[in-house]
Amino acid sequence: MGNEPGPFFPFGCLRIAQRADTLPPMSLGPLTSCQTCGNRDLKSVIFLGYLPPVNILRKIGSPHGGEPWFPAEMLHCSKCHLIQLGFAADPNILFPPEYPYTSGTTRVLRENFADLYRESKEMIGLKPEDLVVDIGSNDGTLLKNFADGGHRVLGVEPSLTAKLAEEKGVKTMMAFFGTKATDEILKREGQATLVTAANVFAHIPDVNGVVENIIRLIGDDGVFINESHYAADLIHTVQYDTIYHEHLRYYSVLSLKYLLESHGLTVFHVRRIPSHGGSVRMYASKSSAFPVRDSVQKMIAEERALGLGDGGWIAPFRGKILLSKLHLYGILSKLRGDGARIFGIGAPSRASTLVNYVGIDDGIMEAVMEVKGSKKIGMYMPGRNIPILDEAKLYDEQPPYALLLSWHIGPELMKNLKKRGYRGDFLIPLPTPSIIPNGSVS
Repeated sequence: MGNEPGPFFPFGCLRIAQRADTLPPMSLGPLTSCQTCGNRDLKSVIFLGYLPPVNILRKIGSPHGGEPWFPAEMLHCSKCHLIQLGFAADPNILFPPEYPYTSGTTRVLRENFADLYRESKEMIGLKPEDLVVDIGSNDGTLLKNFADGGHRVLGVEPSLTAKLAEEKGVKTMMAFFGTKATDEILKREGQATLVTAANVFAHIPDVNGVVENIIRLIGDDGVFINESHYAADLIHTVQYDTIYHEHLRYYSVLSLKYLLESHGLTVFHVRRIPSHGGSVRMYASKSSAFPVRDSVQKMIAEERALGLGDGGWIAPFRGKILLSKLHLYGILSKLRGDGARIFGIGAPSRASTLVNYVGIDDGIMEAVMEVKGSKKIGMYMPGRNIPILDEAKLYDEQPPYALLLSWHIGPELMKNLKKRGYRGDFLIPLPTPSIIPNGSVS
């Protein structure tokens, strides 16, 4: 990357223009062995066709270019039970410096990160001098809780949202997390008492290398907390819309425990949390100071009962996806056949998979609404000519139907839209497509 100044940018420094470090090496393209254990016995769960990167958006009115599309197939490992994507795209394409996602705009995430701080502070006994490092720290929302609590913090974030974190007072290194970044942290800050990774562990290519660097940071006495989209919730609520190339893996407690314990970490506590349509928070350490809680075996037993340990979930899940797609398309066909206008609500990453897999274009859904200030306003949905516009248009034009692309926060979203003056009905795409009358929302 040329003559870079180095990977570390001290707090207050506005020179956050280049990413230091590169991601650890991993074979890009089709994956023929498990990303965790190397097993080659991988079973296809479902193939959604070819999909575009979910966060590369074209400006409204700009000409079509050579946009990349990659195969999206979900696979299951028979050995460690990891659910994973079968194709690894170049992360420099998937995560450009101008990556538009910011965690601080979502209330559920803000509340979840505040809860993580309260829970971990009590469980670990954090002291003011303890260092907390967050991998994939985004705009610093998670670490702001620790910083406000008086702890030393450091975020590691490869996109320009690192600048937003610095503006909040969260010390941030603009880098991909890898060996070089870890060397720099150890040199400048020393070992960490706590390392967190919230909804990023599925994104990092060389996951075994990442775990080894986490262990270097926490040593024998520190703790690692991982939050990941939970496979059991994904399967139960038919969340095929979370299958996209930023998500290389979909974790159960079984598969994540296998990964961490293969590197000498002991998982001592797990719990389900509401973020991203259902996630799991997992605590791990080398230290015997943290006894294993009953929560670990309880969740493993639940997963085995669901078939996550033997692949028994695969055929029913595939069938539910197909029926859900057909059902949604049937509803849309009838509404448009009757001449009804349909606006989409929210343009999260998962919305890209839904519109492209189902086959929703601008002839079906006229536009997608985003909250004022969103970086996605003025762009098209990936792979489509569906414009993303300020949600003020929803209230001005009052289309009869609003398709909730952020359906995983549906109850809150419907309540807020109605409160702000939307009078039409709501269309929920998943897990079972349905129309919710405006009058039934309270």
